[in-house]
Amino acid sequence: MVELSDVLAGKVLIVDDEQASVRLLERMLRGAGYGSVESTRDPRLAPELHRLNRYDLILLDLEMPGTDGFQVMEGLKEVETDGYLPVVAVTAHPGHKLRALQCGAKDFISKPFNAVEVLTRVYNLLELRLLHVESKRKRSNGLLKTKPMERKGG
Repeated sequence: MVELSDVLAGKVLIVDDEQASVRLLERMLRGAGYGSVESTRDPRLAPELHRLNRYDLILLDLEMPGTDGFQVMEGLKEVETDGYLPVVAVTAHPGHKLRALQCGAKDFISKPFNAVEVLTRVYNLLELRLLHVESKRKRSNGLLKTKPMERKGG
């Protein structure tokens, strides 16, 4: 069971080249009680920051000069060896939403930001991430067993 305090303790990274967007997201998250919110305006740093800090959620702008969010997701996939990419794509471009999900993002947030949408999606995805981590821990400790698939005979 994931408690509210666990979710609020989740580590969040904001990756956006626009300072106004970074400040707004930081203000929203900290105002809602999230205690571990970091940011970078340089998308090239995101994979290394994630390797060092293992964020529970990364809010990733897709449209940035130089290195876009799709390239950043490819770099993050090299860090996330278990295949779970803790990314929420941030975009104003409707066509990028489906592409982001196909590239491994877990969800998306539309620009301009709607505070209720941002906070709801962040909470839900942090909760899912924590459940994923807990499930993985239980499986590795032998506390959670998966049923073998039944073979269908012919």
